Amino acid sequence: MAPLLTTVCGPAHQPTEAWDHAPPVRTCTVTLVVPTLNEIDGMRAIMPLIRPEWVDQIIILDGGSTDGTVEWARANGYEVHVQSEPGIRQAYMEVLPKVRGDVIVTFSPDGNSIPDLLVDLVTKIDEGYDMVIVSRYKPPAKSTDDDWVTAFGNWLFTRTVNLLHGGRYTDAMVIYRAYRTRLVRELELDQDRWYQTPERLFGCRISWEPLLSVRAARRRLKVAEIAGDEPPRIGGERKLRVIRWGASYYFQFLRDFFLWR
Repeated sequence: MAPLLTTVCGPAHQPTEAWDHAPPVRTCTVTLVVPTLNEIDGMRAIMPLIRPEWVDQIIILDGGSTDGTVEWARANGYEVHVQSEPGIRQAYMEVLPKVRGDVIVTFSPDGNSIPDLLVDLVTKIDEGYDMVIVSRYKPPAKSTDDDWVTAFGNWLFTRTVNLLHGGRYTDAMVIYRAYRTRLVRELELDQDRWYQTPERLFGCRISWEPLLSVRAARRRLKVAEIAGDEPPRIGGERKLRVIRWGASYYFQFLRDFFLWR
């Protein structure tokens, strides 16, 4: 039996009526985690579009920016954590003790994540879902940041997760998602042993979103997707290391099929 996964369709890039007024009353508390690494242009353009009342806490999680990202964030009143060890997963682990929300939303400030979709994302998870994903590939959404390599890779990885682990995803890889904070511990995302071998084999540091998708499917958690466009990035440089990250994630997918219960 595959995990319960529903889809919210409709325009992928336009706000609902609620976005022009007060956000719906929530029963969960939400921490927005915003990873940055030299994203000053995107931060200036995107962060002012996020209304404080949409979430309960915003943490800028910086990987050692040298372009003024940290200084801009602090000057604008954001809570900032500068990680001490490289790697996005390591950054998540460092900031986890500072997270106050029942729900974590991970968000890219480089223009790829549409701020207005935060309201729909949080509203959906507040209905009782364990995880809600903003899918770039669920119609009518589209990615204008993909090239043919990343488009094929995302299709292949998502297809693999669905076939091996019983998922029903259209986008198993994207960072823009909301999930219950407790899942980090319950799905063992915080344990180095699930990452060390592929990172050593392929010489890279990887994130935990793909493994989160895999294990949510294997545990038959309540998962939903909403359609959301992925616009082109604003400034900065793409951090994606296609071959090394792809190989590492595929290793995890195959290993979890045999070893993780």
